[in-house]
Amino acid sequence: MLDFTSASFESVTNSTLLVSSLVSIALGVLIALTFSFRNKKSRGFLMTISALPFIVQIVIMLVNGNVGTGVAVMGAFSLVRFRSVPGNAKDICSIFLSMAVGLAAGTNHLLLAGLMTVVVCVLNLAFTLAPQNDTGSEKELTVVIPESLDYAQVFDDIFEKYTSENELITVKTINMGSLYKLRYAVRLKDKTMEKQMLDEIRVRNGNLEVICSRAKTIETEQL
Repeated sequence: MLDFTSASFESVTNSTLLVSSLVSIALGVLIALTFSFRNKKSRGFLMTISALPFIVQIVIMLVNGNVGTGVAVMGAFSLVRFRSVPGNAKDICSIFLSMAVGLAAGTNHLLLAGLMTVVVCVLNLAFTLAPQNDTGSEKELTVVIPESLDYAQVFDDIFEKYTSENELITVKTINMGSLYKLRYAVRLKDKTMEKQMLDEIRVRNGNLEVICSRAKTIETEQL
C-alpha cells in the first residue's frame, strides 16, 4: 500500500511509479484543458503542459536523494530557461503549476498534487468567467507632428473632449529630427466618436501619420 504522506523513499517500486505516473498525466491534462478554456492555445503548448508533470516526476524519481544527480538535473533545467519564449501571465502560471505537480508526484505527495491542481484550476476558471471591464475604449494612439508644435499640450483640448483618460507614453524624433512621433494611452468616452477625434488630430498635425490601435496590456507587452 502506498504511503501518501511520505516525503521521500529509498526505492521506487513498480506500483509507485505506475500510480504516480497516472496521477501526473491526469493532472497535466486537467491543467491543459483548464488553462485553454476561452483561450486560444497551440496544440504543442497543450501537449507540453500535459506532459510536463510526468516528465518532472520521472526526473525527481531518478534523482531520489542522489546529490550528484540532483546537481546535474538542476543544471539541465537552468539551460532550458534560455530556450524558452516569454509568454503571458497565464502561460507562466500553467508552467509553474505543471512543474509543481510533477515535483509533488515525484516525492509521492499525490494528494497534495491533486489539491494544488484543483485549487489553481478553480481560481483560473473563476477569474476567466468573472465579468471584465469593457476594454474596447482603451486605445494606443500614435501621432506624428512637426517639430514646430509643442507636443506637451498640443492635443489637450481634443483629449479633454473625447477621452476620459490620456497619458503620453513615449516621444521619439524621426526624419532627422524634423518630426516627433508621440505615443499615447487613451480611454475614449464614447467609442463611436473615435473617427471624429482622429479627424481633429489630423487637422492639428497637418494630416501627418495617425495610428489608433488596440491598447497593449502589461501582460502581453512585458511578459
